[in-house]
Amino acid sequence: MKAMSAVPLITLKGVTKMYGQGATALVAIMGPSGSGKSTAMNTLGCLDTPTTGEYIFNGVHVETLSRDQRALLRRRYLGFVFQGFNLLARTSAQENVELPLLYRGEPARQRHAAAKKALASVGLAGWEHHTPAELSGGQQQRVAIARAIVTEPAVLLADEPTGNLDTQRSLEIMNLLWKLNVDHGITVLMVTHESDMAAYAKRIVRFVDGVVASDARNPHPAGLTTAVAP
Repeated sequence: MKAMSAVPLITLKGVTKMYGQGATALVAIMGPSGSGKSTAMNTLGCLDTPTTGEYIFNGVHVETLSRDQRALLRRRYLGFVFQGFNLLARTSAQENVELPLLYRGEPARQRHAAAKKALASVGLAGWEHHTPAELSGGQQQRVAIARAIVTEPAVLLADEPTGNLDTQRSLEIMNLLWKLNVDHGITVLMVTHESDMAAYAKRIVRFVDGVVASDARNPHPAGLTTAVAP
């Protein structure tokens, strides 16, 4: 389900996280190691809760939700892509992609059809029955992205999605994320420390020492030229 109102899909107000005692778009969250990028992503992904402040998702105050309610929000609205792919090694691409639907209790016929469609949307039609060992790193990440979008999420959270890939495969994945954003209306929030990958984003938020150091629009996203090229 996609949010169609003019109200921002995600709003953070005064969000902090302390340890031991944060409109459809492609947004990059940048910063050095330890700057707070992953903490921000975990908060946005409802994997963690802020110590103070408000996190509003589609009009709902996430910080007030119970653990089960946050899990329901994740299942219905969020998709996750990780640097390490996190695929089941002895399971086919199709079965990996079906997992979120299996957890939802979807019937087998619907699972199969949705997984096949998701794999086709990331350029892997015909690769449904290959295991991760039979796929390149770029193809494995495409399977991971298909798994993340098979539930038709409103937001795709990608944590260093090109970190384990070479330059060519990285560009392919970034073009794919761009296409999902532009053609399918999925908001993409990406953590990265690579400036050439962040260049695809329409908005770049930089973290330094746990706080937002800058938040700026990117007037010339790299994907714009790529997306319209013949």
